[in-house]
Amino acid sequence: MTGSNDVVRRVEICAPREMVFRYFTDTPRFAAWWGEGSTVDPRPGGALSIRYPNGQKASGVFRELVAPERVVFTFGNEGPDAPIPPGGSTVIVTLEATARGTLLTLRHTDFPNADVAKHFVQGWRYQLSVFSKVVSTERHAGAAAIADEWFAAWNETDAAKRRERLATSAAPEITFCDDYGVLSGYDDLDAQIAATKIYMPGMTMRRVGEPALSHGNALVRWEVLGPDGNVQGKGANAVTFGPDGRLARVVGFWGA
Repeated sequence: MTGSNDVVRRVEICAPREMVFRYFTDTPRFAAWWGEGSTVDPRPGGALSIRYPNGQKASGVFRELVAPERVVFTFGNEGPDAPIPPGGSTVIVTLEATARGTLLTLRHTDFPNADVAKHFVQGWRYQLSVFSKVVSTERHAGAAAIADEWFAAWNETDAAKRRERLATSAAPEITFCDDYGVLSGYDDLDAQIAATKIYMPGMTMRRVGEPALSHGNALVRWEVLGPDGNVQGKGANAVTFGPDGRLARVVGFWGA
């Protein structure tokens, strides 16, 4: 049963359902989005224990675990001033596959009244943001290698090898834009890169520092080197990853 006081949040996460589901059933991953010391016993009737970074505690019991589609558990706060006692409410999580990854729908129900429900609205807004960032960061832990392969494609003079590097780093429907082109797909990119070898001979690109990751997106800084190895320009790419971990969209900012 659900009621008018339910709190409902939906978040699309750039990761497959199987990975998202593990963050409810694996203790280190569960603790990564709740707080150090949080634990799970992932079976119907198994306990879950939440330890917030500020020292507050909450707990509950799993009711359902249907991999990788659905998780149901009871939830309540510990302590004399708790708005909900341990096990006093129910959280229902469903996971649906999408083109970009996974749509997570959370429904928190069985609140004693509307005021208590309102107390949890911002809490879940924040907690699911943390959840999305933690999961997508694991999914795209290889972002630096993907970025390096992307730049290697732009540096490659051999057409066959360049195409291989593009296929490794970018999805077939990749879109790219910067000061010098608005491109879509391997053929368009390949033609643009080939043109740079004519109009910018000897120029190469390289990544600078680690990519900054956020919810399936990244900021990747780069430098352009001249034939003599000196830096001729710099900038940054704002990138969006596809569900398979390859680049789906790249926007280049020269001078950034």
